[in-house]
Amino acid sequence: MTKRLLLVLATLLIYTASKAQDLDETKVKLDVSNELLTLVLVDLELKYRLDFEYNPEELKGIRVSCESRKIPLRIALGILLQNTGVHFIEEEKGKIKVYKGAAPTKIVQHAESQQYEETRHRQVDVTASGRVVDGNTGESLPFANISVAGSSQGVSSNVDGYFTLMNIPTDTTTLLINYLGYATTAYKLHPKMDLEYLTIEIMESNVELQEVIVQASSEEQILDASTGISSIGITPDAVSTLPSYGEKDVFRSLQLLPGVSGSNESSSGLYVRGGTPDQNLVLFDGFTVYHVDHLYGFFSAFNAQAIKDIQLHKGGFEPKFGGRISSVVELTGKDGNTEAFNASAGISLLSYNGHIESPFADGKGSFLIAARRSFQSNFYQNIADSFTGIGGTNNNQEGTPPGGFRGFGQAEAQPNSYFYDLNAKLTYRLSKKDIFSLSFYNGQDDLDNSRNLDNNTFGGFRGGRGGNTFDFQSSNTDISDWGNVGTSLKWSRRWSDRFYTNTGISYSNYFSTRDRRNATTVSRADTLTTRTTGTYENNDLKDFTIKIDNEYIISNNHQLSFGIQSTLNEIDYIFQQNDTLTLLNRSESAQTSSLYLQDQLTIRNQLILKGGLRANYYDLNKKTYIEPRLSATWLLSDQIKIKGAYGQYHQFANRVVREDIQLGSRDFWILSDDETVPVTKSNHYILGAAYEDKDFLVDIEAYHKDLFGLSEYSTRLTPSGFGPGRTLEYEEFFFTSDGVARGIEFLLQKKRGKFTGWLGYTLSEVLYDFEAFGENPFYANQDQTHELKLVGSYSLGRWDFSGAFIYATGKPYTAPTGYYELPLIDGSTESYFEVSTKNGLRLPDYHRLDLSATYNFYLGNSRASLGMSLINLYNRENVWYKEYEVIEGNLFVTDVSLIKLTPSLFLKWNLR
Repeated sequence: MTKRLLLVLATLLIYTASKAQDLDETKVKLDVSNELLTLVLVDLELKYRLDFEYNPEELKGIRVSCESRKIPLRIALGILLQNTGVHFIEEEKGKIKVYKGAAPTKIVQHAESQQYEETRHRQVDVTASGRVVDGNTGESLPFANISVAGSSQGVSSNVDGYFTLMNIPTDTTTLLINYLGYATTAYKLHPKMDLEYLTIEIMESNVELQEVIVQASSEEQILDASTGISSIGITPDAVSTLPSYGEKDVFRSLQLLPGVSGSNESSSGLYVRGGTPDQNLVLFDGFTVYHVDHLYGFFSAFNAQAIKDIQLHKGGFEPKFGGRISSVVELTGKDGNTEAFNASAGISLLSYNGHIESPFADGKGSFLIAARRSFQSNFYQNIADSFTGIGGTNNNQEGTPPGGFRGFGQAEAQPNSYFYDLNAKLTYRLSKKDIFSLSFYNGQDDLDNSRNLDNNTFGGFRGGRGGNTFDFQSSNTDISDWGNVGTSLKWSRRWSDRFYTNTGISYSNYFSTRDRRNATTVSRADTLTTRTTGTYENNDLKDFTIKIDNEYIISNNHQLSFGIQSTLNEIDYIFQQNDTLTLLNRSESAQTSSLYLQDQLTIRNQLILKGGLRANYYDLNKKTYIEPRLSATWLLSDQIKIKGAYGQYHQFANRVVREDIQLGSRDFWILSDDETVPVTKSNHYILGAAYEDKDFLVDIEAYHKDLFGLSEYSTRLTPSGFGPGRTLEYEEFFFTSDGVARGIEFLLQKKRGKFTGWLGYTLSEVLYDFEAFGENPFYANQDQTHELKLVGSYSLGRWDFSGAFIYATGKPYTAPTGYYELPLIDGSTESYFEVSTKNGLRLPDYHRLDLSATYNFYLGNSRASLGMSLINLYNRENVWYKEYEVIEGNLFVTDVSLIKLTPSLFLKWNLR
């Protein structure tokens, strides 16, 4: 039954893709002014999937003008071609022949032509408002730039694609629309237009149709780094040709930017300007996502098929964002195709995925469903092997550490894991003023990383000290699962061309469980000893949020933003050891209520000032936190600008590092209580300059961040005041500190042409000052002094080639030098390491080269692409971290390396 259903569905899709267009049923919209007829015909082919046949030489030099609403194709062509001497006739297989000469026998009457003639009446100082949308799908395009041709006057569309542009010189002015990955579009106003409800359709740049390559603009940018202070825009389609593990991964692409660490193959989370991933506010359609990793972090938990826009704010962000101290990642999900049914499917060596989208209710509504599921191919296993350290390098510590320990070798693991994610979104346009949308996301990973270790693992090693030898076997059970569930309901209301409101209700849940137990059996002479140790962790976080964001446009040079937000967090965390001992058991809830106001003023089209304030009331400690924000941009000329920003930020839900020298540190989410865990705070200071012309962008920014209230959990340190007669509480193993992150970022971007790309360089340092770890500040785990990135893309016909090179200095780490045992509350003992200075050592430098090639082609009217990536081309063994284990007084050290040379293949198909 299932096979039959799939066969019927496949037949239906092929039929839909190949069905010929009917001249009377197909409706098109025309808006051309003195343009070449050949270009107009190609544009119609792209927008409406038509098939014209004509001789370019015959139509050379013929220009046409026409403006109409959506009308039948036959009438539209008649209007377009009147008085040109050019005619058309419908042929077999859906072809439309366009030629110059005598009219066909069947003459098309132009009864409606007069109603589309332009009037000579003109108005001055007009206001235009409306939406910017994708010409193929009808998707609204957020954060597009709309400007008056020949001037610096312009605005940006909001998250729903709406814009209002005031004081336009006349109602025949030409507007220019720019959006990342789309051709720059000239949109000419006409007196008969309804300027209050414009719908401006723009097309993707460099679109290939059969043998015709259209380049309305030579821009094919992957990123837009000129949108503001410390802000970068990116779209999933724009990064589809970059090297990847077989999946378009927008978070991996963001790691290629200056100021964002790119040497984290083990985490798709973003380390932005010295911050940690939990310090980033990640919003997907308005709900907060607390964990962004799939497959041990090798790529992100977001399916690019469900995302249409990403905005990264690296610092100094606006007061409408709160609750995080480092950066903001704002993801906008696709609404679904409003023009026609569409579907896609893809497969790589990691996973298979697909999506469907369609309009309903006569185009007022649309929906999208996208899903992805992994399977354990050889490539998947190769990544798993890298994660567990199989095939890595054995380490022998030189000399003998204190206590007579010797160490070498590594464990053997046979991991079994999978992941999946699901996105769904339904959008309904109740009127020209009201939009309702419901968005849903669910993603989960399951991992069984159990391993066995015995003498043979180390080539027949028999350990011992003092002349004694022993045999051993170690069985380690390590089972984990983690994931996110999120949903949001949003109502967008355009009260007038000046006032816009977004109201949203959202729910988010992050969960993580890890069960790790170890049983070691040691055989020495006639003695057989078995010891069982282990830990169990469960972390569950819930987020209930309601918020209202408002935009009020006073004039083109003066805008207000204001809103309110209330978030209820419930977080549970339990940490048990050896099945009987509970080290931590926290269950807390807190509500954060916030309001904000921002005023944006542009003075003489040269100085842009943004000043704002955010106030937060945190009911767990009953305190109010005021956060001033300020930014300024001074336009010295059309090419040169100077910029700066300042802001204060607080974070109430924190992911605390639980230091584990032996098995690798773990993190867990808890709420700040201002007792054991303080509220985290940061102050941002940013200063920069940029030069930009039509081909290149040069951008330099320096930043300084003061950090307060950082927390870490470590059981290897004895809390102050501990002594005889005092019971040790494990809550006392929380330690706090302050810190600083500072650096300079440099970006050189080539924006146009067949070859595009960028060079990014960051010089930075991140210092923490935990008094418990020593008198002097130490480098944080994520500190990297130098980081260089080279990214390039080249288009040649249907081929897209790209490459990325990353170099970074090694990260700091702490190494054990010995160990000791302490009695626990339950009467058992636990081994603790004597360690080196906190993060006093550095891993080797990191570098890697990735290459990719993609071939784009057509299957009938459907688009497809076949590609291959070569990850780590020259097979560099980059050390992820070191793992340590003590067995009978011997210290075993494992270098856990990241993936070596790995090829990845993928195939993608799109119905439209």
